[in-house]
Amino acid sequence: MHPHLDQPLAKDVYVALNQIFILYKMANLVDFVNNEFVAKKDFPDFNSGDTITVYYEIKEGEKTRTQFFKGVVIQRRGSGLTETFTIRKMSGAVGVERIFPVNMPALQKIEVNQRGKVRRARIFYFRELTGKKAKIKEKRRR
Repeated sequence: MHPHLDQPLAKDVYVALNQIFILYKMANLVDFVNNEFVAKKDFPDFNSGDTITVYYEIKEGEKTRTQFFKGVVIQRRGSGLTETFTIRKMSGAVGVERIFPVNMPALQKIEVNQRGKVRRARIFYFRELTGKKAKIKEKRRR
């Protein structure tokens, strides 16, 4: 023990700092496990406004089959293990949105069909647009 830790307040501060240090170490440990032991898949870079096709595996009883979901990326959120992206497509006159975790084991591949030109990271205004207004311009390649 430190000689100045005889006062009660100093003991409390010492204990609090020790707990903070332990929590910091635990956070680093969680990050280390996330970075080292979780298998990362190589998917192409895509952002909101891009039209992508996601191929994912579905298990029905004993059989597995591949299904795809093609739509516009509305948002990407999170980082590391918890990163997700939301895709919106029109099925008839009904809009369908699906949230995919990037590290989902059932994801097989992602194809970028069209790069969209948008000014926001989250294009929730896209939900209210109908008809020709709901088209996103294609980003010009340089």
